[in-house]
Parts: sequence; C-alpha cells; structure tokens
Amino acid sequence: MKSNFIARLILLCVPGLAVATPLPARELLPSGFFIDGDRLIVGLLIAALLLGTTILVSLTMRLRRLWQHYREIDPTCNSERYRTVSQKLNSTQIGKILQYNKRRLPKTTPLAVIFAVFLQHSAAAQAPAKPGGSAILGETGVIITIVLIALPVLLALLLILVKANQVLRKAKSRFESREAEELSKYFNELPEKEVDALEHRKAALEYRLSGQELSGSMPPDDKRGLIYFHEKSGLPVVAAKKKAPQRPNIDPALSKVILWYIGSAIFWLLFGTTVGEYLGIKFIAPDADHLSWLSFGRLRPVHTNAVFWGWASLGMLGLGYYVVPRVGNTPLASIRWAWYALVLVNLAVLTGSCSLMAGINNGGGEYREYVFPIMSLFVAGLALTLANYIKTIANRKTEEIYISNWYMVAALIFVAVIALVGYLPFWQDGLGETIVQGYYMHQAVGMWFMFFTLGIVYYFLPQQLNQPIYSYSLGILAFWTQILFYTLIGTHHFVFSAIPWWLQTVAIVASVGMVIPVVAGTTNFLLTFRGAWHHVRHSYTIPFFLVGILFYFTGSMQGTAEAFRFTNLLWHFSDFTVAHSHLTMYGIISFFLWAGMYALLPRITGKEAPQITIGIHFWLALIGLLFYTIPLMYGGTLRGLSWMAGEPFLESVKLMMPYWLWRAIGGTLMWFSHLFFAYNFYKMVNRKQEETDISEMAIRNLAVTGKN
Repeated sequence: MKSNFIARLILLCVPGLAVATPLPARELLPSGFFIDGDRLIVGLLIAALLLGTTILVSLTMRLRRLWQHYREIDPTCNSERYRTVSQKLNSTQIGKILQYNKRRLPKTTPLAVIFAVFLQHSAAAQAPAKPGGSAILGETGVIITIVLIALPVLLALLLILVKANQVLRKAKSRFESREAEELSKYFNELPEKEVDALEHRKAALEYRLSGQELSGSMPPDDKRGLIYFHEKSGLPVVAAKKKAPQRPNIDPALSKVILWYIGSAIFWLLFGTTVGEYLGIKFIAPDADHLSWLSFGRLRPVHTNAVFWGWASLGMLGLGYYVVPRVGNTPLASIRWAWYALVLVNLAVLTGSCSLMAGINNGGGEYREYVFPIMSLFVAGLALTLANYIKTIANRKTEEIYISNWYMVAALIFVAVIALVGYLPFWQDGLGETIVQGYYMHQAVGMWFMFFTLGIVYYFLPQQLNQPIYSYSLGILAFWTQILFYTLIGTHHFVFSAIPWWLQTVAIVASVGMVIPVVAGTTNFLLTFRGAWHHVRHSYTIPFFLVGILFYFTGSMQGTAEAFRFTNLLWHFSDFTVAHSHLTMYGIISFFLWAGMYALLPRITGKEAPQITIGIHFWLALIGLLFYTIPLMYGGTLRGLSWMAGEPFLESVKLMMPYWLWRAIGGTLMWFSHLFFAYNFYKMVNRKQEETDISEMAIRNLAVTGKN
C-alpha cells in the first residue's frame, strides 16, 4: 500500500509520467518499478536529500551573511573604515597615494544577493525522482545504469553552481570597483595631519637593514674547502619552459579539401537529421503521409546511413587529413587522392539514399542496407584514404608515430575488414548471417567511428589545453585492449537466441572487459586537464570535449550494463536501445567532431563564428539529447517489464506514447542545433564578411609616408 502511494505521488508530481500509468491488467509492474522498500533506493534517496539540503542550507547561510554585511555598509559614513584601511597600506601604496592621491585597493565587499533565488531554484531542480524497485534493482546492469543516468545530472548541477559562482564573482568585482572609487575620493581629500602621518609611516616601512651586519665586505675564503660557493643561484629542480614555436602556414590546397570534407559532412548531417526529425514526428503522427518512399521502413535506413557514412565518416576523414600530416611534420602525400576519396564517399551516400527510398536495399541487417555496388564506392574511398595516410606517415619527419595516427590508421584497416565480413556472401546463411550482423554492426560503431574519433581527441584536446596528453602509456593500453575486447562483443545483441551459448558468454565477458579501455581513456583525457581547467571558461571547444568525454564513459559503461543476461532480456529490442545508440553516436562521436571542427576551422580560415550561436548550438544539442534519451530509457524499461509479464504487444505501444512525444521534442532541439552549426560554419568560411583591420591600414599609411 505504501509503495503504491509513493508511486502515484511521483506520477502526479512528474509531468508526463501520469499519462503512462499502466492499465489495470499490469498495475503491479509500475508500482514494482517504483520504490518498494528497496534498501538501495531508499539509501540513494536519503543521500540525495541530505546532499541537496546541505547545499541549500550552505548557500542560504552564505548569502544571508553577505546580505547582512551589505546592509551594514553605509556609503555615506565610511571614514572610520577607510582610516583602518589606510593603516594597512604598504610603502609603495603610500608613495603612490602621496604622489597622485589615487589608489584602488582590493577589499572584500558584498556579493550580488540577487542571484540567491536563482541558486536555490537551480539546486532544488537537481533532485529528480529516480524510479526503481526491488524486483529488478538488485541486478548489476540496472544498478550501473542508474548510476550512469545520475552522472549527467550531477555534472549539470556542478556546471550551474560554477556558472552562478562566476556571475557572483563578476558582481563582487563591480562592487569592489565602486567601493574603490569611494576610497580614492577619501584619499584625495586627506587632511594635512593624516598626510604627515602617512609620510612618517612610509619612512618607517622603507627602512631596511644593509644585510651585512653579520658578515663583511671581504670575498669568501675557505682554506679547508668546506664551503662551496655559487656565484649565481638557479632552479635545480624545475626546468625552464620553452616558448611555443610559431606554427607554419597551412597549405591552401589542403585547407580547401578539408573545408570541402567538413562542408559535405554538414550537408549530410542536415539531410540525415531532417529525415530523422520527420521519423520522430511519425511516431506520434503515424498517418502523416501515405507515400511508399516516405514510409518508416524506407526512411529509417536513409537516416542512419546518411549520418553514419555521410556526416560522421566525412567529418572524421576531413579532420584526419589535417592531423595526420601535422603530427608527422610533413605534407600530405596526395591532395588528388583526397579529392577522389571525397567524391567516392559522397557518391556512395547519395546513390545509397536514393536507392533506399526507392526500395532497393541489401536485405541484410542494420547499417548495411546499401547494396554491394554502392557500398563498394564507399570502401574504395576509404581505401584511397588509407593509402594516403600510410604514405604520409611513411614520409614523416618525426621519429615516432603519434598515437592519433595509431587510432586513425587502425580504424581504416578495421573498416575494410568489417565491410568484407559484412558483404562477402560466403558466411551469410542461417545463424552465420546473424553472427555476421552482430559483428558488422558493433564493429562499425566501435572500431570505425569510436576508434577514429579517439585519434582526433588525442590530437585536438592537448592542443586546446596547450599541454601534452597525460599518459602515452594509458593511450596505448586503451588502444590494444579495445582491439582485444571490442572485436568479441557483437553477439551480445543476440543473447537468448539460437547462437551457441558459449559465444554469447564470450560476448558478455568481453563487454565487461571493455571497462579497461574506457576507464583508461577517460582517465587519460580528464587527467590531461590537470592544471588547465581554467581554459574551460575561455574556450568554446573544450565544453564539447567535456561532454564527449562524459558520454564516452557513461555511454560505454551503459553498453556493458546492457550486456548482462537479465538487462538484455529487459532492454533489448525496446526503445532503451534506441536511447543508448544516440547516447553514443551523438553524445560521443558528434560532440567530439564538433569540438575538433571548432578547433580547426579558425586555423584554416582565420575567422571564428559568433560566440552566441556556438553557445546556442552546444546547449540545444546537449539538452535535446537528454530530452531524447532519458524518457526513452525510462519508457523502454517499462516496456521491457510489460513484455516480460506476457502482456499484448499493443499495450506496450500505448505505454510508449508520452515517451515518444519527448523523443520528438528532444529530436527537434537537436535538429535546430544543427542549423546553428551550419550557420557557424558559414560564418567561418564566408570570405565576404572579412572585417577591416584599422591597425594594418595605419601601419601601411606610415610605411607610405616614410617612403615619401
């Protein structure tokens, strides 16, 4: 009775969840999914409540003290306080006051209390209701997933607190400046008596001993050789830092081809996500059209293949064409091959999209819907790229091969293997096709997109932080362990199928083994921030990297959690898997690509996009992704419970309606963010908007005047 009351209370308090209240036939499932006396959930709720209460009380008390301090300050009667301040001045300060009677002294002043309500509401908003239940919450995969869902919420709370603190510091600075002006007026109007007192104090403060009281003026002489005398002192431990060398100019031909790769990728991003936006609307309005080429079965692979092979692949290749020659300190082997590869990949995605909408497809599994002749164009483009990269690396002027090139070249090699395994017909019969599908689908994500993108991060993240990667060894550990474990996990998508039980077990064990490369990579990236966190405030690329790193850990660990047999039975084939795929391909791959592009494009074009539109792009993409994934994970869990209870399939469809609405809302925000990204790209490449450099004009005028 108590658990039912709590469950209904949560449904009433959380908008949108009341629509998903189960029918009487499955009344027990959602109440079992909510709090049912489970010690773990009760403990988590109590801990969250105590933490939130502590934060609120601490902020309230701090702001109340600041407000009281502010009210105690009377701007018209500060002579006594200023006199106390003047007694603490040092000699240099007194000299400047006596010279021109003007000095701005830092002093602790009250903060802007107007942000108190904002902070309290922000903190209170970070305590969402967490569903759970004793029936399934004892499972390892579910516990891991609950923790992973909580991590972005905690990060959002931290970001809000940091941002609020930054605003408060700015307000404090304004108040300090105002008080400093009042103090300067006081110093300007000092009476003669106090000026004389300051002069006497200055003379006292400037008195110094000669330093020779306990020694003499004779040079040191040690006849017994017991004293070793240094003429100059140095830094025996800390080496002098070298200045960063001036970077050479980028080859205009290489810049042009890179811009075309990124521009093509943005085109396919807009096209593919526009199709995805339409598909999201069809979930809540299935009768939107009655045209065969706009049916869900045809448009869904158009969406996935366009963003996979068009947006992500072309974006990665374009960034790779900059990184590979840069870390080798050598020109790209062949610009012409890069253009050929660009044409082949674009031609493959264009013809593939048209064929899928016409109903011509491979008839195989997910992500390999392109027929063999079309996919062969894509593979040919990647083969040209691989040859180009290897030839460039072979011509490098550095002794070692940087880790970014390890990841990128390995990704291109693996994608060739993946294509051969997925399309050659020798093992495409019976269970063999199912096993091949699991291998192809998962290797395309982990050994092509993830591997290549990690290589991009290993270059651009240290560059943006202006310091080396934390550990080269951790990067190599993550490299080899991902090759070892990720190539074995494909069949965890077919647990409880007719595939041999031992093969399913190997996939589950390898999924757990993926903890090693993920933790190693995440640790390496986060520790690279040591001593450089201040860059986050002044950079618009590093927030994209931070979000990508966060989802790299949470999304990958969520994949491990889904591999366990119970969680696989609960979540597989439900909308939870859809949320997971977007959490990884969008939260990791796309955010890393955006970070790399925002870091590279100003170096190529010399222009930056408006800060406001970059911020809008970031927040729309992040909030849209959370609106998309969290409701689908929650609704997918309820749907899995419904299936496990043996209820009719149609009932689970009705159950998902409110969560599909959230999916459409989140997808719309994500789609709008892509429009802002395209606008930012336009602003960085548009040559007609170049601003006049007044300084250069003045220098040229001076040069002309000097010649005359």
